[in-house]
Amino acid sequence: MPSKADLDLSELLGFLELVSEQLPRPITLVAAGGTAMTLLGLKASTKDIDFTGPREDIAAFQAALRSLPHGMKVDVWPDGQVFSQILPSDYLDRSRKIRRLGRVDLRALHPLDIVLSKMGRLDERDEQDIEACIRGSNLTRSALARRAAQVQYAGNEENYRYHVTLVLRRHFKSRSRVRRR
Repeated sequence: MPSKADLDLSELLGFLELVSEQLPRPITLVAAGGTAMTLLGLKASTKDIDFTGPREDIAAFQAALRSLPHGMKVDVWPDGQVFSQILPSDYLDRSRKIRRLGRVDLRALHPLDIVLSKMGRLDERDEQDIEACIRGSNLTRSALARRAAQVQYAGNEENYRYHVTLVLRRHFKSRSRVRRR
């Protein structure tokens, strides 16, 4: 499958069906970032493919990827880690079931967890994705603040907490102004 700038939903699912054929057993994959947003209909496409999931399932997925020439940019992390964030242990229970694709039980992170995973880097594209998650999933300030307090950050914890405060201020203040008009 050739690499391209963006993958839409059908291309993403087609890619996962091919990978599924290489798997020796059923696994669970939990999409993160733009991949999760595309699966949840919050974004039309994704630039790369990001997954987390149970450690053994991630290892099986990586082995299947190595056996399949694909040209895709695929990032994977074990056990609820996404980039530098380690999500609360209930990330899998909170994830949204998308569908079964052969041997892949495909899920997407809960929109709250997508937002939390974007706060570590917090570049312009992350800000846009955060806004799309908040609006598209009706996330509340209090739910986001509570969930953020449960995240572990592998890096500068103070910087991450600053990003949480910044996101809460930016994205919820502007929404309250819109409602008053």
